[in-house]
Amino acid sequence: QVHPVESGGGSVQSGGSLQLSCTVDEDTYERHCMGWFRQAPGNEREGVAGINSDGTTTYGDSVKGRFTMSRDNGKRTVYLQMNALKPEDSATYYCVAGTCGVLLAAVRGLNLGSFGYWGQGTQVTVFS
Repeated sequence: QVHPVESGGGSVQSGGSLQLSCTVDEDTYERHCMGWFRQAPGNEREGVAGINSDGTTTYGDSVKGRFTMSRDNGKRTVYLQMNALKPEDSATYYCVAGTCGVLLAAVRGLNLGSFGYWGQGTQVTVFS
């Protein structure tokens, strides 16, 4: 499938951890960078993390030091390990496959409109 498929969302107490996973077809995986974005009701879309083919990662300012993105090439899967979660991390998290320049710039906060292939999203709720 072209569109990524996310899993792993849920509810967790503040300070806890969750891991999200995202799988995509081989062709898409090999030709694109992968990233995570999130959006809470009433908020703008926010870049969370991105990763390129050699494993180099980029993070949004609000998650640096708490979230870690990684990839398993054998499984065509990327992961988002989220630690020290805060209520403000609550959002729908989307996995995206996209052109590296565009996707990684968007993770860093540039508003580039629509791009890439988006998953359906998975809900993360952090309660205090």
